[in-house]
Amino acid sequence: MSDLVNAINGYIWSLPLIYLCLGVGLYFSIRTRFLQVRHVKEMVRLMFKGESSPGGISSFQALTLSLSGRVGTGNIAGVATAITFGGPGAVFWMWMVAFLGAGTAFIESTLAQIYKEKDDNGLYRGGPAYYIEKGLGMGWYAWIFAFATVLGCGLLLPGVQANSIASGIENAFGIPSSVSAAVVVVMLGLIIFGGVKRIAHFTQVVVPFMALGYILVAGVIIALNIEMIPDVISLIVGSAFGMKAGFGAILGLAIEWGVKRGIYSNEAGQGTGPHPAAAAEVSHPAKQGLVQSFSVYVDTLFVCSATAFMVIITGAYNVMGKTGETLVENLPGVSAGPGYTQAAVESIMPGFGSMFVAIALFFFAFTTILAYYYIAETNVAYINRKIHRPWLVFALKIALMASVVYGAVKTADLAWGLGDIGVGLMAWLNIVAILLLQKPALVALKDYEAQQAQGLDPQFDPEKLGIKNADFWNKGKHVQPQPQADDSIAPVQVERS
Repeated sequence: MSDLVNAINGYIWSLPLIYLCLGVGLYFSIRTRFLQVRHVKEMVRLMFKGESSPGGISSFQALTLSLSGRVGTGNIAGVATAITFGGPGAVFWMWMVAFLGAGTAFIESTLAQIYKEKDDNGLYRGGPAYYIEKGLGMGWYAWIFAFATVLGCGLLLPGVQANSIASGIENAFGIPSSVSAAVVVVMLGLIIFGGVKRIAHFTQVVVPFMALGYILVAGVIIALNIEMIPDVISLIVGSAFGMKAGFGAILGLAIEWGVKRGIYSNEAGQGTGPHPAAAAEVSHPAKQGLVQSFSVYVDTLFVCSATAFMVIITGAYNVMGKTGETLVENLPGVSAGPGYTQAAVESIMPGFGSMFVAIALFFFAFTTILAYYYIAETNVAYINRKIHRPWLVFALKIALMASVVYGAVKTADLAWGLGDIGVGLMAWLNIVAILLLQKPALVALKDYEAQQAQGLDPQFDPEKLGIKNADFWNKGKHVQPQPQADDSIAPVQVERS
Protein backbone atom coordinates (compact mmCIF):
# COMPACT_ATOMS: atom_id res chain seq x y z
CA MET A 1 0.00 0.00 0.00
CA SER A 2 2.76 2.44 0.96
CA ASP A 3 4.66 1.74 -2.28
CA LEU A 4 1.54 2.43 -4.36
CA VAL A 5 0.81 5.67 -2.48
CA ASN A 6 4.42 6.86 -2.91
CA ALA A 7 4.31 6.04 -6.63
CA ILE A 8 1.12 8.07 -7.11
CA ASN A 9 2.59 11.00 -5.18
CA GLY A 10 5.67 10.83 -7.38
CA TYR A 11 3.47 11.84 -10.32
CA ILE A 12 1.13 14.25 -8.54
CA TRP A 13 3.85 16.08 -6.58
CA SER A 14 6.31 16.30 -9.45
CA LEU A 15 8.39 19.44 -9.95
CA PRO A 16 5.82 21.08 -12.27
CA LEU A 17 3.30 21.34 -9.39
CA ILE A 18 5.95 22.69 -7.02
CA TYR A 19 6.94 25.50 -9.36
CA LEU A 20 3.37 26.07 -10.53
CA CYS A 21 2.32 26.86 -6.95
CA LEU A 22 5.16 29.36 -6.50
CA GLY A 23 4.69 30.85 -9.97
CA VAL A 24 0.95 31.30 -9.65
CA GLY A 25 1.36 32.95 -6.25
CA LEU A 26 3.89 35.41 -7.69
CA TYR A 27 1.68 36.04 -10.74
CA PHE A 28 -1.43 36.85 -8.70
CA SER A 29 0.59 38.95 -6.27
CA ILE A 30 1.76 41.07 -9.19
CA ARG A 31 -1.72 41.23 -10.79
CA THR A 32 -3.26 42.40 -7.49
CA ARG A 33 -0.33 44.78 -6.91
CA PHE A 34 0.67 42.86 -3.79
CA LEU A 35 -2.60 43.36 -1.97
CA GLN A 36 -1.20 41.19 0.83
CA VAL A 37 0.99 44.19 1.70
CA ARG A 38 -1.26 47.10 0.66
CA HIS A 39 -4.41 45.90 2.38
CA VAL A 40 -3.24 44.36 5.67
CA LYS A 41 -5.05 47.03 7.70
CA GLU A 42 -8.22 46.50 5.67
CA MET A 43 -7.99 42.73 6.16
CA VAL A 44 -7.95 43.14 9.93
CA ARG A 45 -10.81 45.67 9.86
CA LEU A 46 -13.03 43.47 7.71
CA MET A 47 -12.32 40.43 9.82
CA PHE A 48 -14.56 41.76 12.62
CA LYS A 49 -17.19 43.41 10.42
CA GLY A 50 -20.55 42.03 9.37
CA GLU A 51 -23.00 39.63 10.89
CA SER A 52 -24.40 36.22 10.10
CA SER A 53 -27.76 35.78 8.41
CA PRO A 54 -30.24 32.89 8.10
CA GLY A 55 -28.38 31.75 4.99
CA GLY A 56 -24.80 32.76 5.74
CA ILE A 57 -22.22 33.09 8.47
CA SER A 58 -20.28 36.20 9.49
CA SER A 59 -16.89 37.10 8.03
CA PHE A 60 -15.25 36.18 11.33
CA GLN A 61 -17.02 32.82 11.46
CA ALA A 62 -15.97 32.17 7.85
CA LEU A 63 -12.40 33.12 8.78
CA THR A 64 -12.34 30.76 11.77
CA LEU A 65 -13.96 27.99 9.74
CA SER A 66 -11.29 28.50 7.10
CA LEU A 67 -8.55 28.70 9.75
CA SER A 68 -9.82 25.48 11.29
CA GLY A 69 -8.89 23.87 7.98
CA ARG A 70 -5.62 25.75 7.58
CA VAL A 71 -4.43 25.54 11.20
CA GLY A 72 -4.06 21.82 11.76
CA THR A 73 -1.50 19.09 12.06
CA GLY A 74 0.46 20.71 9.24
CA ASN A 75 1.43 23.47 11.66
CA ILE A 76 3.01 21.00 14.10
CA ALA A 77 3.71 17.67 12.43
CA GLY A 78 3.93 19.19 8.93
CA VAL A 79 6.67 21.61 9.91
CA ALA A 80 8.59 18.71 11.48
CA THR A 81 8.26 16.68 8.28
CA ALA A 82 9.44 19.60 6.15
CA ILE A 83 12.54 20.10 8.31
CA THR A 84 13.29 16.36 8.35
CA PHE A 85 13.30 15.94 4.58
CA GLY A 86 14.18 19.46 3.44
CA GLY A 87 16.33 20.80 6.28
CA PRO A 88 15.76 24.11 8.11
CA GLY A 89 15.68 25.86 4.72
CA ALA A 90 12.28 24.30 4.03
CA VAL A 91 10.83 26.77 6.57
CA PHE A 92 11.85 29.69 4.34
CA TRP A 93 9.99 28.19 1.39
CA MET A 94 6.94 27.69 3.61
CA TRP A 95 7.10 31.42 4.34
CA MET A 96 7.46 32.19 0.65
CA VAL A 97 4.45 30.04 -0.26
CA ALA A 98 2.42 31.83 2.42
CA PHE A 99 3.40 35.33 1.31
CA LEU A 100 2.74 34.68 -2.36
CA GLY A 101 -0.19 32.40 -1.60
CA ALA A 102 -2.10 35.28 0.00
CA GLY A 103 -2.63 36.62 -3.52
CA THR A 104 -3.85 33.23 -4.71
CA ALA A 105 -6.16 32.92 -1.68
CA PHE A 106 -7.75 36.27 -2.56
CA ILE A 107 -8.49 35.21 -6.14
CA GLU A 108 -10.04 31.84 -5.30
CA SER A 109 -12.06 33.12 -2.32
CA THR A 110 -13.40 36.14 -4.23
CA LEU A 111 -14.45 33.86 -7.09
CA ALA A 112 -16.24 31.64 -4.57
CA GLN A 113 -18.23 34.64 -3.32
CA ILE A 114 -19.06 35.85 -6.84
CA TYR A 115 -20.47 32.52 -7.98
CA LYS A 116 -22.03 31.27 -4.72
CA GLU A 117 -25.65 30.19 -4.46
CA LYS A 118 -28.28 29.05 -1.94
CA ASP A 119 -28.91 25.34 -1.49
CA ASP A 120 -32.25 23.65 -0.86
CA ASN A 121 -31.97 24.46 2.85
CA GLY A 122 -31.35 28.16 2.24
CA LEU A 123 -27.63 27.99 3.12
CA TYR A 124 -24.91 29.67 1.08
CA ARG A 125 -22.78 27.24 -0.90
CA GLY A 126 -19.82 27.85 -3.16
CA GLY A 127 -16.30 26.82 -4.07
CA PRO A 128 -14.27 25.72 -7.08
CA ALA A 129 -16.93 23.35 -8.45
CA TYR A 130 -19.44 26.21 -8.49
CA TYR A 131 -17.15 28.81 -10.07
CA ILE A 132 -15.78 26.33 -12.60
CA GLU A 133 -19.32 25.57 -13.78
CA LYS A 134 -20.67 29.12 -13.74
CA GLY A 135 -17.56 31.08 -14.63
CA LEU A 136 -15.93 28.73 -17.13
CA GLY A 137 -19.05 26.91 -18.30
CA MET A 138 -17.24 23.59 -17.89
CA GLY A 139 -19.67 21.38 -16.00
CA TRP A 140 -17.63 18.23 -16.59
CA TYR A 141 -14.54 19.87 -15.04
CA ALA A 142 -16.61 21.02 -12.07
CA TRP A 143 -17.83 17.47 -11.46
CA ILE A 144 -14.26 16.16 -11.57
CA PHE A 145 -13.24 18.70 -8.94
CA ALA A 146 -16.28 17.90 -6.79
CA PHE A 147 -15.52 14.17 -6.84
CA ALA A 148 -11.81 14.78 -6.19
CA THR A 149 -12.65 17.00 -3.21
CA VAL A 150 -15.13 14.53 -1.71
CA LEU A 151 -12.42 11.89 -2.07
CA GLY A 152 -9.67 14.12 -0.67
CA CYS A 153 -11.49 15.86 2.19
CA GLY A 154 -13.92 13.06 2.96
CA LEU A 155 -11.56 10.07 2.85
CA LEU A 156 -7.86 10.88 2.40
CA LEU A 157 -7.10 13.98 4.47
CA PRO A 158 -8.97 13.28 7.76
CA GLY A 159 -6.69 10.31 8.43
CA VAL A 160 -3.62 12.58 8.60
CA GLN A 161 -5.21 14.70 11.32
CA ALA A 162 -6.42 11.65 13.26
CA ASN A 163 -2.99 10.03 13.04
CA SER A 164 -1.33 13.10 14.55
CA ILE A 165 -3.90 13.30 17.34
CA ALA A 166 -3.34 9.65 18.22
CA SER A 167 0.45 9.97 18.00
CA GLY A 168 0.58 13.10 20.16
CA ILE A 169 -1.71 11.66 22.84
CA GLU A 170 0.17 8.36 22.92
CA ASN A 171 3.49 10.20 23.31
CA ALA A 172 2.17 12.38 26.13
CA PHE A 173 -0.21 10.13 28.02
CA GLY A 174 0.47 6.59 26.80
CA ILE A 175 -3.13 6.20 25.62
CA PRO A 176 -3.49 3.67 22.76
CA SER A 177 -4.39 4.97 19.29
CA SER A 178 -7.61 2.95 19.23
CA VAL A 179 -8.91 4.78 22.30
CA SER A 180 -8.06 8.19 20.82
CA ALA A 181 -9.80 7.20 17.59
CA ALA A 182 -12.97 6.25 19.46
CA VAL A 183 -13.08 9.54 21.39
CA VAL A 184 -12.51 11.62 18.25
CA VAL A 185 -15.21 9.77 16.30
CA VAL A 186 -17.81 10.27 19.05
CA MET A 187 -17.07 14.01 19.34
CA LEU A 188 -17.02 14.36 15.58
CA GLY A 189 -20.40 12.69 15.19
CA LEU A 190 -22.01 14.96 17.79
CA ILE A 191 -20.95 18.04 15.82
CA ILE A 192 -21.24 17.08 12.14
CA PHE A 193 -24.73 15.65 12.63
CA GLY A 194 -25.65 19.10 14.00
CA GLY A 195 -25.09 20.92 10.69
CA VAL A 196 -22.93 23.67 9.26
CA LYS A 197 -24.02 26.32 11.76
CA ARG A 198 -22.87 24.16 14.68
CA ILE A 199 -19.49 23.67 13.01
CA ALA A 200 -19.13 27.45 12.51
CA HIS A 201 -20.04 28.24 16.13
CA PHE A 202 -17.64 25.60 17.47
CA THR A 203 -14.69 26.82 15.40
CA GLN A 204 -15.48 30.46 16.24
CA VAL A 205 -14.77 29.70 19.89
CA VAL A 206 -12.00 27.10 19.64
CA VAL A 207 -9.76 28.34 16.80
CA PRO A 208 -8.77 31.77 18.19
CA PHE A 209 -8.26 30.34 21.68
CA MET A 210 -6.04 27.45 20.62
CA ALA A 211 -4.00 29.49 18.13
CA LEU A 212 -3.30 32.29 20.62
CA GLY A 213 -2.41 29.82 23.37
CA TYR A 214 0.02 27.97 21.14
CA ILE A 215 1.67 31.17 19.91
CA LEU A 216 1.93 32.42 23.52
CA VAL A 217 3.85 29.31 24.64
CA ALA A 218 6.08 29.58 21.57
CA GLY A 219 6.65 33.24 22.39
CA VAL A 220 7.82 32.35 25.90
CA ILE A 221 10.31 29.80 24.53
CA ILE A 222 11.59 32.26 21.94
CA ALA A 223 11.89 35.02 24.56
CA LEU A 224 13.91 32.73 26.83
CA ASN A 225 16.30 32.10 23.94
CA ILE A 226 16.10 35.48 22.22
CA GLU A 227 19.87 35.66 21.72
CA MET A 228 19.63 32.65 19.37
CA ILE A 229 17.12 34.23 16.95
CA PRO A 230 19.72 35.79 14.60
CA ASP A 231 21.47 32.42 14.25
CA VAL A 232 18.17 30.61 13.68
CA ILE A 233 17.11 33.03 10.94
CA SER A 234 20.56 32.78 9.36
CA LEU A 235 20.32 28.97 9.38
CA ILE A 236 16.84 29.00 7.81
CA VAL A 237 17.66 31.52 5.07
CA GLY A 238 21.13 30.13 4.38
CA SER A 239 19.85 26.57 4.13
CA ALA A 240 17.04 27.69 1.83
CA PHE A 241 19.62 28.65 -0.79
CA GLY A 242 22.13 25.90 -0.09
CA MET A 243 24.65 28.22 1.58
CA LYS A 244 24.91 26.33 4.86
CA ALA A 245 27.38 23.47 5.21
CA GLY A 246 25.69 20.10 5.23
CA PHE A 247 22.48 21.30 3.60
CA GLY A 248 23.69 22.31 0.14
CA ALA A 249 23.05 18.83 -1.25
CA ILE A 250 19.35 18.99 -0.37
CA LEU A 251 18.57 22.45 -1.80
CA GLY A 252 15.99 20.96 -4.17
CA LEU A 253 14.38 19.04 -1.33
CA ALA A 254 14.19 22.22 0.76
CA ILE A 255 12.11 23.87 -1.96
CA GLU A 256 10.03 20.76 -2.63
CA TRP A 257 9.17 20.01 0.99
CA GLY A 258 8.75 23.67 1.91
CA VAL A 259 6.23 24.20 -0.90
CA LYS A 260 4.48 20.86 -0.31
CA ARG A 261 4.05 21.33 3.41
CA GLY A 262 3.37 25.05 2.96
CA ILE A 263 0.43 24.32 0.68
CA TYR A 264 -0.76 21.54 2.97
CA SER A 265 -0.67 23.96 5.88
CA ASN A 266 -2.03 27.24 4.46
CA GLU A 267 -4.06 25.66 1.62
CA ALA A 268 -3.61 28.65 -0.71
CA GLY A 269 -4.47 27.46 -4.21
CA GLN A 270 -5.56 24.05 -2.97
CA GLY A 271 -9.22 24.91 -3.42
CA THR A 272 -10.38 24.21 0.14
CA GLY A 273 -10.40 27.81 1.46
CA PRO A 274 -13.03 29.05 -1.05
CA HIS A 275 -15.72 26.79 0.46
CA PRO A 276 -16.02 28.58 3.84
CA ALA A 277 -15.34 31.90 2.08
CA ALA A 278 -18.51 31.43 0.01
CA ALA A 279 -20.59 30.90 3.15
CA ALA A 280 -19.92 34.41 4.47
CA GLU A 281 -22.58 37.14 4.46
CA VAL A 282 -20.89 40.16 2.88
CA SER A 283 -21.94 43.03 0.61
CA HIS A 284 -18.99 42.61 -1.77
CA PRO A 285 -17.00 39.48 -2.73
CA ALA A 286 -13.64 41.25 -2.34
CA LYS A 287 -14.33 41.71 1.37
CA GLN A 288 -14.16 38.01 2.09
CA GLY A 289 -11.31 37.59 -0.39
CA LEU A 290 -9.23 39.97 1.72
CA VAL A 291 -10.23 38.25 4.97
CA GLN A 292 -9.23 34.87 3.56
CA SER A 293 -5.87 36.27 2.46
CA PHE A 294 -5.18 37.22 6.06
CA SER A 295 -5.91 33.66 7.19
CA VAL A 296 -2.86 32.49 5.20
CA TYR A 297 -0.70 34.87 7.25
CA VAL A 298 -2.16 33.62 10.53
CA ASP A 299 -1.52 30.03 9.57
CA THR A 300 2.01 30.02 8.20
CA LEU A 301 3.67 33.25 9.27
CA PHE A 302 2.40 32.94 12.84
CA VAL A 303 1.60 29.35 13.82
CA CYS A 304 4.04 27.49 11.54
CA SER A 305 6.80 29.94 12.38
CA ALA A 306 6.11 29.41 16.09
CA THR A 307 6.67 25.68 15.64
CA ALA A 308 9.76 26.13 13.47
CA PHE A 309 11.46 28.49 15.90
CA MET A 310 10.74 26.25 18.88
CA VAL A 311 12.09 23.17 17.11
CA ILE A 312 15.22 24.81 15.68
CA ILE A 313 16.08 26.84 18.83
CA THR A 314 16.02 23.69 20.96
CA GLY A 315 17.63 21.52 18.27
CA ALA A 316 14.72 19.06 18.51
CA TYR A 317 14.88 17.75 14.96
CA ASN A 318 16.54 15.28 12.59
CA VAL A 319 17.41 15.79 8.92
CA MET A 320 17.58 13.05 6.30
CA GLY A 321 19.49 13.18 3.02
CA LYS A 322 18.28 12.32 -0.49
CA THR A 323 19.08 8.63 -0.16
CA GLY A 324 17.92 8.26 3.43
CA GLU A 325 21.26 8.98 5.06
CA THR A 326 21.24 10.95 8.31
CA LEU A 327 22.54 14.52 8.06
CA VAL A 328 21.43 15.68 11.51
CA GLU A 329 20.31 13.41 14.35
CA ASN A 330 19.40 15.33 17.47
CA LEU A 331 16.47 13.07 18.39
CA PRO A 332 17.54 9.44 17.87
CA GLY A 333 14.62 7.12 17.31
CA VAL A 334 12.03 9.93 17.02
CA SER A 335 10.23 9.99 13.66
CA ALA A 336 9.11 13.21 11.99
CA GLY A 337 5.86 14.39 13.54
CA PRO A 338 4.47 15.91 16.74
CA GLY A 339 7.31 14.27 18.70
CA TYR A 340 9.67 17.06 17.54
CA THR A 341 7.50 19.83 18.93
CA GLN A 342 6.77 17.89 22.10
CA ALA A 343 10.50 17.39 22.68
CA ALA A 344 11.14 21.09 21.99
CA VAL A 345 8.59 22.38 24.51
CA GLU A 346 9.44 19.65 27.04
CA SER A 347 13.12 20.67 27.00
CA ILE A 348 12.19 24.17 28.15
CA MET A 349 9.12 23.33 30.25
CA PRO A 350 9.68 19.85 31.72
CA GLY A 351 6.52 17.98 32.63
CA PHE A 352 4.36 20.42 30.64
CA GLY A 353 5.56 20.48 27.05
CA SER A 354 4.55 17.04 25.85
CA MET A 355 1.04 17.30 27.32
CA PHE A 356 0.51 20.86 26.08
CA VAL A 357 1.47 20.00 22.50
CA ALA A 358 -0.75 16.90 22.57
CA ILE A 359 -3.74 18.99 23.70
CA ALA A 360 -3.00 21.78 21.20
CA LEU A 361 -2.61 19.23 18.44
CA PHE A 362 -5.91 17.62 19.39
CA PHE A 363 -7.81 20.87 18.93
CA PHE A 364 -5.84 21.89 15.83
CA ALA A 365 -6.45 18.57 14.12
CA PHE A 366 -10.01 18.07 15.34
CA THR A 367 -11.22 21.41 13.99
CA THR A 368 -9.42 20.66 10.73
CA ILE A 369 -11.39 17.42 10.41
CA LEU A 370 -14.56 19.47 10.91
CA ALA A 371 -13.47 21.84 8.14
CA TYR A 372 -12.77 18.89 5.85
CA TYR A 373 -16.25 17.57 6.50
CA TYR A 374 -17.81 20.94 5.66
CA ILE A 375 -15.81 21.16 2.42
CA ALA A 376 -16.72 17.62 1.39
CA GLU A 377 -20.37 18.24 2.27
CA THR A 378 -20.42 21.37 0.11
CA ASN A 379 -19.26 19.32 -2.86
CA VAL A 380 -21.84 16.63 -2.12
CA ALA A 381 -24.42 19.45 -2.13
CA TYR A 382 -23.07 20.48 -5.54
CA ILE A 383 -23.45 16.93 -6.86
CA ASN A 384 -26.93 16.67 -5.35
CA ARG A 385 -28.09 19.67 -7.37
CA LYS A 386 -28.30 17.28 -10.31
CA ILE A 387 -28.89 13.79 -8.93
CA HIS A 388 -30.84 14.59 -5.71
CA ARG A 389 -29.65 11.79 -3.46
CA PRO A 390 -30.02 13.07 0.15
CA TRP A 391 -28.51 9.86 1.55
CA LEU A 392 -25.12 10.90 0.10
CA VAL A 393 -24.61 13.34 2.99
CA PHE A 394 -25.22 10.57 5.53
CA ALA A 395 -22.84 8.27 3.61
CA LEU A 396 -20.21 11.03 3.68
CA LYS A 397 -20.46 11.32 7.47
CA ILE A 398 -20.01 7.59 7.94
CA ALA A 399 -17.11 7.45 5.45
CA LEU A 400 -15.30 10.38 7.09
CA MET A 401 -15.59 8.83 10.56
CA ALA A 402 -14.28 5.54 9.17
CA SER A 403 -11.34 7.44 7.63
CA VAL A 404 -10.58 8.94 11.05
CA VAL A 405 -10.42 5.51 12.66
CA TYR A 406 -8.29 4.10 9.86
CA GLY A 407 -5.84 7.02 9.91
CA ALA A 408 -5.47 6.95 13.69
CA VAL A 409 -4.27 3.36 13.81
CA LYS A 410 -2.14 3.32 10.64
CA THR A 411 1.48 4.46 10.26
CA ALA A 412 2.19 8.17 9.91
CA ASP A 413 3.95 7.70 6.56
CA LEU A 414 0.90 6.06 5.00
CA ALA A 415 -1.48 8.64 6.46
CA TRP A 416 0.61 11.57 5.17
CA GLY A 417 1.01 9.89 1.79
CA LEU A 418 -2.74 9.52 1.36
CA GLY A 419 -3.23 13.12 2.48
CA ASP A 420 -0.68 14.36 -0.06
CA ILE A 421 -2.62 12.65 -2.84
CA GLY A 422 -5.77 14.52 -1.81
CA VAL A 423 -4.01 17.88 -1.57
CA GLY A 424 -2.17 17.43 -4.86
CA LEU A 425 -5.25 16.44 -6.87
CA MET A 426 -7.25 19.44 -5.68
CA ALA A 427 -4.31 21.83 -6.18
CA TRP A 428 -3.80 20.79 -9.82
CA LEU A 429 -7.49 21.11 -10.65
CA ASN A 430 -8.06 24.39 -8.79
CA ILE A 431 -4.94 26.26 -9.90
CA VAL A 432 -5.71 25.58 -13.57
CA ALA A 433 -9.27 26.81 -12.98
CA ILE A 434 -8.36 30.10 -11.30
CA LEU A 435 -5.76 30.87 -13.96
CA LEU A 436 -8.50 30.54 -16.58
CA LEU A 437 -11.07 32.46 -14.48
CA GLN A 438 -9.03 35.22 -12.89
CA LYS A 439 -10.66 38.23 -14.55
CA PRO A 440 -13.88 38.47 -12.46
CA ALA A 441 -11.86 38.45 -9.22
CA LEU A 442 -9.48 41.13 -10.50
CA VAL A 443 -12.44 43.24 -11.69
CA ALA A 444 -14.07 42.83 -8.27
CA LEU A 445 -10.89 44.03 -6.53
CA LYS A 446 -10.68 47.10 -8.77
CA ASP A 447 -14.36 47.88 -8.14
CA TYR A 448 -13.93 47.45 -4.38
CA GLU A 449 -10.94 49.80 -4.28
CA ALA A 450 -12.74 52.38 -6.44
CA GLN A 451 -15.80 52.46 -4.16
CA GLN A 452 -13.63 52.55 -1.07
CA ALA A 453 -11.68 55.52 -2.46
CA GLN A 454 -15.00 57.38 -2.65
CA GLY A 455 -15.63 56.76 1.04
CA LEU A 456 -18.37 54.20 0.33
CA ASP A 457 -19.12 50.84 1.84
CA PRO A 458 -18.63 48.77 -1.34
CA GLN A 459 -21.65 46.94 -2.78
CA PHE A 460 -21.39 44.39 -5.57
CA ASP A 461 -23.27 44.71 -8.86
CA PRO A 462 -22.03 42.05 -11.31
CA GLU A 463 -24.16 43.35 -14.20
CA LYS A 464 -22.52 46.76 -13.96
CA LEU A 465 -19.08 45.10 -14.01
CA GLY A 466 -19.93 42.81 -16.93
CA ILE A 467 -19.68 39.63 -14.84
CA LYS A 468 -22.09 36.97 -16.06
CA ASN A 469 -23.77 34.06 -14.26
CA ALA A 470 -23.38 35.63 -10.80
CA ASP A 471 -27.02 34.68 -10.22
CA PHE A 472 -26.99 35.04 -6.45
CA TRP A 473 -26.05 38.73 -6.66
CA ASN A 474 -28.47 39.48 -9.48
CA LYS A 475 -31.55 38.39 -7.52
CA GLY A 476 -33.47 40.95 -5.51
CA LYS A 477 -32.60 44.59 -5.03
CA HIS A 478 -29.16 46.09 -4.87
CA VAL A 479 -28.62 48.51 -2.01
CA GLN A 480 -26.98 51.73 -3.10
CA PRO A 481 -23.54 52.40 -1.58
CA GLN A 482 -23.58 54.54 1.55
CA PRO A 483 -20.74 56.62 3.02
CA GLN A 484 -18.77 54.88 5.76
CA ALA A 485 -19.40 57.39 8.51
CA ASP A 486 -18.65 54.99 11.32
CA ASP A 487 -16.42 51.92 11.19
CA SER A 488 -18.33 50.37 14.05
CA ILE A 489 -21.42 49.98 11.88
CA ALA A 490 -21.80 46.60 10.21
CA PRO A 491 -21.73 46.60 6.40
CA VAL A 492 -25.01 47.28 4.63
CA GLN A 493 -26.42 43.94 3.57
CA VAL A 494 -27.78 43.25 0.11
CA GLU A 495 -31.50 42.42 0.21
CA ARG A 496 -32.10 39.22 -1.67
CA SER A 497 -35.17 37.21 -2.56
